[in-house]
Amino acid sequence: MPLMAKAPSMPPSRGLVVRVKSAKSRSTASARWLARQLNDPYVVAAKQQGWRSRAAFKLLELDDKFHLIQKGVRVLDLGAAPGGWTQVAVKRGASAVLALDLLPIDPIHGAVIMQGDFTDPAMPERLTAELGGGADLVLSDMAPNTTGHASTDHIRIVALAEMAVDFAIQVLSPGGAFVAKVFQGGSEKQILDLLKQNFSTVRHAKPPASRKDSSELYVVATGFKGRSDTATTPLPRPE
Repeated sequence: MPLMAKAPSMPPSRGLVVRVKSAKSRSTASARWLARQLNDPYVVAAKQQGWRSRAAFKLLELDDKFHLIQKGVRVLDLGAAPGGWTQVAVKRGASAVLALDLLPIDPIHGAVIMQGDFTDPAMPERLTAELGGGADLVLSDMAPNTTGHASTDHIRIVALAEMAVDFAIQVLSPGGAFVAKVFQGGSEKQILDLLKQNFSTVRHAKPPASRKDSSELYVVATGFKGRSDTATTPLPRPE
């Protein structure tokens, strides 16, 4: 089935619930995760429509609301694996799409795939050269590996998002936009403050595809003011 260019409305539940029997080799937590996946309409729809992850619907919904991916724009997708957001950027008409991740990504027609670390000091120049100029849109659906300790995980999440902001400031063209995942917990205010210094408009949204029990939000910053030496300070990488 071909990829859909517009986020579909999810079909109403018919009351059919897939139950997963726990085996000795499967923990209760993993059984719950598998059951949630099997009963998630976005997971089912992603598989049916050819998206690599349910996260594709989040970007489709954000783009429907904020009109981020215009024909002819250059898009940089950070932490892109497995490639759902990259697929959306290609399908929505971006002229150049570059996907970067530490992990390998299977080829996506219409996109350039690179494996590497966006915190590498040489990466901004490499990526803008590959794009043929500054990016018009930087996407980040990244989240760090979690430890299970809530306060530690929140600090790591915020630090990663801040580094993504700093990177975006280095590669965006004036007037460009930035979208990133953050998590509610109090510390996200510093990210919003940093964005407000560098973008004319900063909003946040929780797309319908984002699970209700998740604290994730997406910040959408538009109207990049252009880089200056004082626009941002490099941030330390979380341990």
